[in-house]
Amino acid sequence: MITLAGLLLAACSPEPTPAEPTPVPEEEPTPQVVAGDATELRDAIQAPQDKARAVEDTLMQAADAQREAIDAAEGGEAVPPEGG
Repeated sequence: MITLAGLLLAACSPEPTPAEPTPVPEEEPTPQVVAGDATELRDAIQAPQDKARAVEDTLMQAADAQREAIDAAEGGEAVPPEGG
């Protein structure tokens, strides 16, 4: 009997409220590129590339100088150290 009363009460209880749908995030506006921003971005990308080119040139010059020193030493010619 108590079980029957419990079932009747459960059947008469109000339906649960549906869960609220998850909010859809609004799309963020696309940032507008200003001429100054584009220049700063280009410079930020270009600077490391320019530095790498400069280092490459320095390394190539050092390699050439070393090669010349080796060639001179093999030929018996004395080459003074660089910078002195």
